[in-house]
Amino acid sequence: MKLDFRSNRDFWSGLMFFVIGVAAIPIARDYPFGSTLRMGAGYFPTLLGAILILFGIYIMVKGLRRHEKIEGNWSLRALIMLPLSMVLFGVLMQYAGFIPALAVLIFWSAASGREFKFFEVLLVTVLLTVLSVGVFIWGLGLPYPLIKGF
Repeated sequence: MKLDFRSNRDFWSGLMFFVIGVAAIPIARDYPFGSTLRMGAGYFPTLLGAILILFGIYIMVKGLRRHEKIEGNWSLRALIMLPLSMVLFGVLMQYAGFIPALAVLIFWSAASGREFKFFEVLLVTVLLTVLSVGVFIWGLGLPYPLIKGF
């Protein structure tokens, strides 16, 4: 039985979960752990890291048993525009406010796809922005300015 890791879809996704879980535990080690009844700041990240490790191992083993191949091609446009949209969101949150930053994030992320339709993306942008303002700003009371300067 020959194992082919390079094009095994589930193996790579399981490895991603595993690596994130392994990275989360040492990062959370600097915070107090607490107990189940009195959780400290490190309790949730440590527990989540352990769950991600187990979940990652399960998916990797499942992938090695199934042999599902990765389909499709890499999109260079998506590889550049998606991380750039997140960076723009972070910068615009500081200098423009929540609504412009979120609108740019949604619009720019949608533009990275091949099936970009202006009016559909505009509608989704408006709906997600209104929903996000309702949930995060008014519902949870996060202290972000809606539009900087207003």
